[in-house]
Amino acid sequence: MKSQSEEMLPIVDEDGKQIGKAPRSLCHKDKKLLHPVVHVHFFNEKGDLFLQKRSKNKLIQAGKWDTSVGGHVADGETLEQAVDKEVREEIGITEAEYQLMIQYIWESEIERELVYVFFAETKQEISINKDELEDGKFWPFKKIKEQMGKNVFTPNFEKEFGEDISPFIRQEV
Repeated sequence: MKSQSEEMLPIVDEDGKQIGKAPRSLCHKDKKLLHPVVHVHFFNEKGDLFLQKRSKNKLIQAGKWDTSVGGHVADGETLEQAVDKEVREEIGITEAEYQLMIQYIWESEIERELVYVFFAETKQEISINKDELEDGKFWPFKKIKEQMGKNVFTPNFEKEFGEDISPFIRQEV
């Protein structure tokens, strides 16, 4: 039985249409429960990519470098609301322009997600929330490429950077 305070997540089909809802804990146990998440990639004026270092107490991929911002879409929440919420919670940005780039299905050892990937730009200074993230910094693309496949990044980030978002990146890597 779920607690009253447990977050409910929408269950979606592969096109993103909601077909149900379930408690977050159940979504992390049953890979048949496809649920939406948002990832946001923030770039600075030099074209470097901001990455977050996941907290050591995370359930999955603890202590690895990952997308700038990421999080679940709550039941009843739009993608835009989820992006705004996660960006504000994790890196303190309240004003930014977002562009949806791609969506894909990701399956990890504990869950199955419909990932919506956004690119973002802001003039605000990033302020990481130490309750959410261990660290965060801008990485030049060359440094990211050098560290790929060395267990530095989450597999999900490596997929996005290496395959899915690379056609959208304007900088030569």
